[in-house]
Amino acid sequence: MFASTVVGPIPLPAQQGVSGTMHASAQGGEARNARGEAANAETGAGRDTPRPTQADDDKRVTPGDKPTKPGAETLTEAELRQVEQMKVTDQEIRRHELAHQVAGGAYTGGASYSYERGPDGKRYVVAGEVPIDYGPVQADPRATIDKMQQVISAALAPADPSPKDHQVAARARGYMMAAQLEMARQQGEMDGARREAQSAQSPVGSADTRQTGSDAPQRAAPDRLQAERTAVAELSQYDIIARTANVGAQESLRSLA
Repeated sequence: MFASTVVGPIPLPAQQGVSGTMHASAQGGEARNARGEAANAETGAGRDTPRPTQADDDKRVTPGDKPTKPGAETLTEAELRQVEQMKVTDQEIRRHELAHQVAGGAYTGGASYSYERGPDGKRYVVAGEVPIDYGPVQADPRATIDKMQQVISAALAPADPSPKDHQVAARARGYMMAAQLEMARQQGEMDGARREAQSAQSPVGSADTRQTGSDAPQRAAPDRLQAERTAVAELSQYDIIARTANVGAQESLRSLA
């Protein structure tokens, strides 16, 4: 029976086992490296994709966020400014015409407006007008004066009267002045008639006075007749002014954007 002693390096089977373990570890490392490269590739792809900018966010349509066009397209900055300006103009014109109506009372009618469509598809007021009756009252200068005073107030009621408003106010002042002159004339006639009545009732002191008094009506008759004719002519002139003025004496107080 023989006994043998092995002297030398580690037997080959043990080396194969170690080698096999190292090979498996290498395969695991390669797998991890592959997964890392794939993740890096995905991360790199994410970095290459551009992120949305503020301009892109502004272009994005969000319900109830910003005014949009009829086609649901978001308005540009210039269009937004235009819409805001149209809103301001709309409110200013409505206030302007309302001031005319309130001050004019029964002499003004309902307001009418002209519209334009804005970039957002809505209609905005760009012009307005209120009809006003500024014709004199025939055969009644006192009523004409009262009416013209209210017409002038109505024409100049807004904070920024238009040229048409000033034109109507100027015409009303002219009619009011004519009515004031007519009232002064009528008052003069009444004062003259009162003085004549007082003179006729005064007592006669002497024959010469009686004679003079008896001749006075005869001499005064032509003068009185001439005065009456003049008064009729002047009154007719006022009536003609009033009648002519009332033909087409309804203008519109206009306001433009």
